[in-house]
Amino acid sequence: MAEHSDVAETSDEHNDGVTGPDDVDLGEIRDELPADLDPSQVTAPYLFPNNSRRKIPAVLYTLIGIGCIVLWQTAGDEAVLVNGGFGVAGIVLIVIGLYHWQGGWDLSFDEEQALGAAAEEVGFPAGHASAQLGWRGLRSRPTWRILLFSNEKVPEKRGLVLVDGVNGEIIDRFVEDNPEDWSGYDV
Repeated sequence: MAEHSDVAETSDEHNDGVTGPDDVDLGEIRDELPADLDPSQVTAPYLFPNNSRRKIPAVLYTLIGIGCIVLWQTAGDEAVLVNGGFGVAGIVLIVIGLYHWQGGWDLSFDEEQALGAAAEEVGFPAGHASAQLGWRGLRSRPTWRILLFSNEKVPEKRGLVLVDGVNGEIIDRFVEDNPEDWSGYDV
C-alpha cells in the first residue's frame, strides 16, 4: 500500500504544470474549424451526390458473390477452407447487389429544380425555404422534401411539398396558415 501511495504522490509532483478541469483558464482555449470545413472558403455550390453511385457497389457485391459460388463449386468435397458457407455468402451477396442495383436511381431533378417546382405548387410567393433529400418505399426512390414559408416579414403561410427526385413529379403537398406566434419578437 505504501508503494502505491508513493507512486501517486510522485505523479502529482511531476505533472509539468498541467492543471485539472476546474483550474483551466477559459481564455487560453482556442478552437477553430479546419481550413477544409471553413464555410467562408466555399466558392462553388454544393453538388448533392447522385444515387446512381449505388450501382458501383452493386456490381462489386455481385462479382464477389459469383466468385464465392464458383469457388465453392470448384473446390470439391475435400477442401478444408472452402465449405457450404461460401455458397450461402455468394447468394446473399448477389441478392444485396441486385437490391443496390435497383435502388441506384438517377437523381436527375436537383434541389434547385425541386424548390422551383414546390414554389409553383404552394400558390404563394416563397420566401425562406429548405430542401432535404429522403428516400421512400422499398426501392428507395429519392424524394425531395421542401419546406417553404411565404415571403412576408412574418410569414403568413407555410407549406411542405414532396417532389420526386427522378422525374420532378409532385407527390404530395400540405399548405397551411403559419401557426407560429411571432408577437414576442421585434420583427
